[in-house]
Amino acid sequence: MLKFISLGCKVNSYESNALKELFYKEGFSNDTKPDVIVINTCSVTSVADQKSRQIVRRERRNNPEAVIVVMGCFSQKNGEYALKECHADIVVGTSNRNKIVDYVKTYLKDKKPIIAIDEDPRKFDYESFKTIAIPESTRAYIKIEDGCNNFCTYCTIPYTRGVARSRDKDEIIDEINFLIKEGFLEFVLTGIHTAHYGVDLKGMTFSDLVEEIVKLPGLYRLRISSIEESEIDDHFIELLKKYPNIANHLHMPLQSGSRSVLQRMGRKYKTEDFINKVNRIRKVRPDIAITTDVIVGFPGESDEEFNETYEFIKRVGFAELHVFPFSAREGTKAYSFPNQVSPEIKDKRVQILLELSKDLEKQYKDKFIGKSLEVILEERNKKTGLLSGFTSNYLKLSADLPDKYIGKICKIEVR
Repeated sequence: MLKFISLGCKVNSYESNALKELFYKEGFSNDTKPDVIVINTCSVTSVADQKSRQIVRRERRNNPEAVIVVMGCFSQKNGEYALKECHADIVVGTSNRNKIVDYVKTYLKDKKPIIAIDEDPRKFDYESFKTIAIPESTRAYIKIEDGCNNFCTYCTIPYTRGVARSRDKDEIIDEINFLIKEGFLEFVLTGIHTAHYGVDLKGMTFSDLVEEIVKLPGLYRLRISSIEESEIDDHFIELLKKYPNIANHLHMPLQSGSRSVLQRMGRKYKTEDFINKVNRIRKVRPDIAITTDVIVGFPGESDEEFNETYEFIKRVGFAELHVFPFSAREGTKAYSFPNQVSPEIKDKRVQILLELSKDLEKQYKDKFIGKSLEVILEERNKKTGLLSGFTSNYLKLSADLPDKYIGKICKIEVR
């Protein structure tokens, strides 16, 4: 009766899992021929927009009698389009999602299209689904906030998701405690801008929340999905020093290693701030894996500025890069910036940084060859037949073990 499709980020995956739980409570179940299809869309790039449109149309074409529900960032901006051009039956944006089950019931009774999009999601508090959804893996993602206050010149997310709103701390703790009892060992704190947690609260910061979580009995590992340089305060660095159950891996978005490009992007730091913070982190965690995001081909990015980024990345010594070509998003400041970079140049720069990433990954992994590291085994690789999982510092390792070890902690030698 029910089918979910979740596109984009881990926040969408979390929200989809929570909504599944609401549907299950109302008697809906999964089926190969669904009556209700919920599509949680993404709009972070123009490619994500295109994929969202294509999937909604595909599901309508393949399931002409099903109720098609479209939610998320794409529908927040394109509600009427999703309803009229993609032929969805129910459209919500980035609010009203905890009402979707009621909307489906109403549609099944009245057979009239429903569009429930608030023009300004920024005016709402954190939307709680009031449920605890068990993740469908050995790693549990915990959503702690929604929205973003940064308003970088290239990004639509603050407009589609609104400004930062923090989830109730006790609700977060209750969910993690529940999942610890269910046997989960690793928890990943996630959000649209995860470490914005607490900016709308009194007497509570992201670091305060992390400290409460790492003290929970039975919590083996806590991972931070992403954290900005400016959000890594003295308190957080002390936590890295004191609590080994904080994963030995941080994802710190850089976006550019050129100071002038960072200024045009509207980022809140300078390159020297970034590397100074990395050096402070490595004083307390010498072997930590630091990964990052990089955007190439930002409007006006010259060869010299790209080379500054390339050299800065080598100087930092990241463990891995996630590289994206600049995507012009209508409604953002950068959309109308002069000197847009050609697709050919962007593609070339992406490939250059991906090659650099391969070298950096190898350099980082080679430090651990011959050492045995603890791994939470997650799944069996279909090609190799081996069980695989991740270390605290996010190295993916494999071992020839039976399925009973899935979800268990094992020591595996790095080779």
